[in-house]
Formats: sequence, C-alpha cells, structure tokens
Amino acid sequence: MDIFQKTTDFTEARAARASGYYPYFQVIESESDSSVFIDGQELVMLGSNNYLGLTTHPHVRERAAEALAAYGTSCTGSRLLNGNLDIHEELEERLARFVGKERALVFSTGFGANIGTISAIAGRHDTVVIDKDDHASIYDGCKLSYAKVERFDHNSVDGLRAALDRASRNANGNGGALVVVDGVFSMEGDIAPLPEMLPVLREYGARIMVDDAHASGVLGPQGNGTAAHFGVTDDVDLIMGTFSKSFASLGGFIAGDELVIDFIKHNSRPFIFSAAMAPPSVGACLGALDVMESEPQHRERLWKVVDRMQAGYRELGFNTGTSETPVIPIILGDEMLVFEFWRRLLGEGVFVNPVRPPAVPQGRALLRTSYMATHTDAQMERVLEAFAKVGRELGVLPA
Repeated sequence: MDIFQKTTDFTEARAARASGYYPYFQVIESESDSSVFIDGQELVMLGSNNYLGLTTHPHVRERAAEALAAYGTSCTGSRLLNGNLDIHEELEERLARFVGKERALVFSTGFGANIGTISAIAGRHDTVVIDKDDHASIYDGCKLSYAKVERFDHNSVDGLRAALDRASRNANGNGGALVVVDGVFSMEGDIAPLPEMLPVLREYGARIMVDDAHASGVLGPQGNGTAAHFGVTDDVDLIMGTFSKSFASLGGFIAGDELVIDFIKHNSRPFIFSAAMAPPSVGACLGALDVMESEPQHRERLWKVVDRMQAGYRELGFNTGTSETPVIPIILGDEMLVFEFWRRLLGEGVFVNPVRPPAVPQGRALLRTSYMATHTDAQMERVLEAFAKVGRELGVLPA
C-alpha cells in the first residue's frame, strides 16, 4: 500500500471545513490579549493561556527587546555545543529560586521539557504512573522512555495506590516508579490533590513530577505553582513549567535536586539535540519573572476575574465540572452541540475552544474557556450575556 494512502483517507478535516464547523487554525490578526481580531471582527478572547496578561506588558516587551539587541535572534545550535548563553543560566538560577528547588534546566519548548525529562529519568525497567487526563506531552514522554506505563483514574488517590501496587509487582525490584501529574489539568481546570497523593508515594518509594504548565503564575503565594499552593514543595521531586502561558514567551523548564537536573542535562536527547531557547524568548521570561515577583496585582486581578466567571456560569445553570482555576469548562457532552455553540458564540463576538474526544473522555465534550488578568468587567458581562443567549437558543438553558 502507498504510505500516503492515509492522507487520502483522512476526510474529517475536509468535511468539517466544507460544513462550516471547522474551529481550528483560526487566523488571528492582532496581538494576544483579552480581545483579538479575526476576519476584521473583534472578539473577546477566551481561548488563550495568557493568564496574567503579560504578553503586552511593557517590561516584558522591554526585556525581550534587550535580549534581541544583545544576542540576536537565535543561538543556531544546542546548548551542549555552542548555544549556552549567560542569560539561559541566569533564567535557570531564578526559576530554581522561584519554585523552591536547587536547580532548573531550560528547554526550547514545554513539550520538550516533558518528553526530555521523562525519557531521561525512566527506562525499560522502570514504570511511569500517570493520571488518565495528563497532557499529551506526558504520554509521549512515556513512549520515548520505553518504560512501562500504568494509568489511574483522574485525581483518584485509590487509583494511584492501585497503579503503584501494579508497578511494584511488575518491577520485582529491578526498576523504580515515577508518578507524573498535571498540577492544573488543562481541559477541566481542576487541581491534582498532592497532599493526599504524597503519603501513597512514600509508601511505595515512588518519585513525583508535577507539570505546572497551567499553574505557574496562577497558583501559590507568588504564582510559584501547585506544590507551593499546598505547601508541599519539599515533598515534590520535580516541577515542570512552560513559558507559553503565564510567562508570555516560548520554552519550558524542569526543576529539582542538583544531581537529578545534572543527570537530565547530560542524558536528555530532546534537550541535547535541540537548538537552544531563542534569546528574545529568554528575555521575555526574565521580564515575566520580574513582574510576577514585584507586581502581585496581576494575579490578584486574575482571581477576581475567575471568581466572577465561575459564579456567573453557575448562576446561569451551566455545568463547569470541578474547575477551581482560570480554566473553566462548559461541559455539554454532545460533540455536535459543542461545535454549534462555538459557531454561534463567534457570531456573538466570543472566541472559545471547542474540545472533543480524545482530548476529553467520551460523552464529556466541552467548551474550554480561560481567563486573563486583563479581562475587563465589560468583557465579562458581554461574555455571560452571549453564553446566556446561545444557551437558550440551543436549549441548554431554559428559555
């Protein structure tokens, strides 16, 4: 068979485009902020992960511009050989202090940080234990590691215990276990119950890595993540974060004990064989850290926005699941209903992300909404009015 036959057989995207229900790769004609322009229409942006609104912050832009002027546009090679800049190491030192760990290592993407860390730490004789709702990059890191994988039901401590028990019996003393969970889960906005998980980990001698992609800048006293939020930083072995969300940049990091980070640095193929993080991206991250540490009003405003929208959706009668964060799902269940709701919201000037399986379980299709510190009161009211109108039109809410 021609290996390209699968491309001919893949008709789903073409059919969706023809029907007008294709929501992906929307062309945005403006900067990433609380409103954007698509096809000349201004829309309230509820599909971004720019939680603190720092993509437009003057200091973040200034630090990115300074790095561009000093170092150029690219390092043109891996950090192992010719791409290791002093600002990479400055960022690592500051990140380690920020999340409360000895050392940090910066990757070119958040996806790379996950696959690079998991594949370096876990091997054929080890087991990676993951929450079923973990991010795709965690799943792919498991594949690249060649380790055995045990999954457990979402946020189930009993499920975690059973998975670790299976891992222990399968290992026969020949391998270890690494538990990897999202701190904040990206589709439904709930938080991993770390305080309940940690005693189970200690019982089985397992290590834990927390993916704080959606928690950095959001949870914790300074936005320093899920472990800090629960006061268990010393008990979490590895903290991962990405720069494409609250840090208003591109890249990712892993933080932990010095010896562990040094091992990853010298054994992670995605790190060793990738070009170094671009200087302007590093500068933007340093600027975002400056803001997070000196301007708490952005995080405070974010939580006011979140509280208003959580309450508003629930008052209208929408199912928002167990969300506790700026990621607020509107769970509709039916996939076609989700796409019709998405299309009508566009007409009302609201941009959201429609989500269907396999990104969420079967029967749990949803509209993913997410919030920024820069959303205004007027924008919030406009959004709630649009959701109420479309919800009534489609029979999701009473007329």
